Amino acid sequence: MRHPAANDWPLIARLQHWESRLAGNLAGRGRFGVALYEFFRFGVKQAWACLFGGLMCALLLATHWWYPSDAVLARYDFLTLAAFAIQAVLLALRMETWDEARVILMFHVVGTCMEIFKTAAGSWVYPEPSVLRIGGVPLFTGFMYAAVGSYLARVWRLFDFRFRAHPPLAATAALSVLIYVNFFAHHFVMDFRWALFALTGVLFARTWVYFRIWRDYRRMPLLLGFVLVALFIWFAENIGTFANAWRYPNQAQAWQLVSIAKLGSWFLLMIISYVMVSVVNRPRPIEAADLPAADGARPASNTSLIS
Repeated sequence: MRHPAANDWPLIARLQHWESRLAGNLAGRGRFGVALYEFFRFGVKQAWACLFGGLMCALLLATHWWYPSDAVLARYDFLTLAAFAIQAVLLALRMETWDEARVILMFHVVGTCMEIFKTAAGSWVYPEPSVLRIGGVPLFTGFMYAAVGSYLARVWRLFDFRFRAHPPLAATAALSVLIYVNFFAHHFVMDFRWALFALTGVLFARTWVYFRIWRDYRRMPLLLGFVLVALFIWFAENIGTFANAWRYPNQAQAWQLVSIAKLGSWFLLMIISYVMVSVVNRPRPIEAADLPAADGARPASNTSLIS
């Protein structure tokens, strides 16, 4: 059994006794109590996994509404410095591991490279001035991609992912390279995203991800997981464009919802993100001993919320 993250962060460790009592009280009420507790626990773990991304979205909205327009420091530059500060605080308080920080750095580099090309091609623009930028790309944007990597790395650890019928890493790595190349190449040649969707479906059609909310593992098709995460990224993108962090050409005059067609792009980005995290974490197969007992009984050996 891996040690819970509460052991790494004393503030959470202080909540363990209260959380154990809650688990025991609800579990004593039968299946409904267990389901209620798992729902609560699932929400807390997801919120913990979204910590970096949630803070970035909050910063976008707060600076959109309240950042002084005549400030000496440009809003985008403030966002860049604030993102670095958040990263430093999370590491200093051990709310984020160094492995997760390395994943974030990888995403920052990959995302910024794509941003430089896409803004030059006119796919979207950053309408406000800044000093801390590369070409037309403010440096805070790399942290928006890094937030996806941070979420995946954290959720993988918090839910102790296991897999069944996971494709070989060599195959998934080749797929992610093709997707990344297509993000650039479709500006010059045919867009092959539908072929990439099909290839993704073939590779992951039989793959199940097992995740532990509390005592037992639950499961879902990994492809469904990709779609759900891509959907929430689309929600976050709408927050970003509403906050005028960036704008698409059709939003030049007034804000409007980002096209639902962008969900496909985020799905493909999810594949790249997942593969990068999987190279670090190495997918582990589900073992028979990890599956729930026939009667659902399992000793409550680890009841930490953030475990």
